[in-house]
Amino acid sequence: MDALDQQLLSLLRKDARTNVATLAQKLGVSRGTVTNRITKLEDAGIIVGYTVRLRPDAQPNEIKAWMSIAVEGNEARKVIASLLGEPGVATLHDTNGRWDLLAELRAQNLSELSKVLERIRLIRGISSTESSIHLETYRMT
Repeated sequence: MDALDQQLLSLLRKDARTNVATLAQKLGVSRGTVTNRITKLEDAGIIVGYTVRLRPDAQPNEIKAWMSIAVEGNEARKVIASLLGEPGVATLHDTNGRWDLLAELRAQNLSELSKVLERIRLIRGISSTESSIHLETYRMT
């Protein structure tokens, strides 16, 4: 994946319903280039699906989890690009310390969460992970 693919993925993550003409205009390339790039990303398994994002409070029974991720060597860019294409990843954070990345995961049930965890663990360049289910959020007044 090159910089254009990453820009395209970023635009699709913001709004997967953006039409090809608008994507092409924002990227400064032809519609054919956008269509070909999307097809290649889908065929390579980088784009694994399209989804709808909801307000955080719109689904109170949704399962949320945190995954700490250690990345092998200098594979961070490839791992980040793959994670940005994972529909179960709600947010992704670059961190320091023992873990390189922190992903907020969302799933409708434990079975779906298990599948998200499995897909992430199969991403090339990830050396280890640790997951925790989000139980409660406390707010300071």
